[in-house]
Amino acid sequence: MYKQPQIYYLTHEKLKDPAYFKEYIALDMDNSYYWSDDWSIDFYVELALAGFINTTYDTKGGLVLLPELQFDYAILDFKDLHVSKKVKKLLKDESYSFSVSRRFGEVLQNICLQHKYNWLKEEYLALLKNIYARNNEMKNFRIISAEVISKDTNKVIAGEVGYIIGSTYTSLSGFSLKEKKYNNYGNLQLVLLAKFLENEGFSFWNLGHSHMVYKQKLGCKIYERSEFLKRWEKDINLAIINPS
Repeated sequence: MYKQPQIYYLTHEKLKDPAYFKEYIALDMDNSYYWSDDWSIDFYVELALAGFINTTYDTKGGLVLLPELQFDYAILDFKDLHVSKKVKKLLKDESYSFSVSRRFGEVLQNICLQHKYNWLKEEYLALLKNIYARNNEMKNFRIISAEVISKDTNKVIAGEVGYIIGSTYTSLSGFSLKEKKYNNYGNLQLVLLAKFLENEGFSFWNLGHSHMVYKQKLGCKIYERSEFLKRWEKDINLAIINPS
């Protein structure tokens, strides 16, 4: 397993310096992870704008932010979306509904309950909730959730959280209930969200790490960091999409 030589401390000041970012971060293919104890909304948004995807890490001194400028990214262009036979069958089912940002708190709660080793906790949860509460004040950034809801029980049975920048959407984390009757509902949620994003005019979906098989099955292509950043810089500056 790859280990980078050192995880450097990243400050807001360094991040906002275009020359430093391009010469010492973007071109550094020995390092992808950085760390920070800055939990401000402004810093988090600046990291996301630069192409970082943020998780967390527990240290002896407490939880720290772990921004990653990945070596490669899984990108879905909606024309490449692949829908499996099992999901096609579920699409004809009328026992569920799909929504965006209607059950944000429940989606976060379910993610935390389902994943034993979960990075989405404490300060990070508070940060996402604070941004979500201020979505309407944000200029070019919006936190959303996507939900598949059972019409029988009104429970959220699959969902995820992520963020919109310009005409792009980036996934953070998701869940689907493990009961046998909900088999493939996680994949259903992905397909429904992809169709929603396409209908709303998004340019592409950034699913982060490329090694997970389900992303390849969904139709994602792998972009190396330099390729990703070229496309990213263009599409995050397109007019923000406000999903209904």
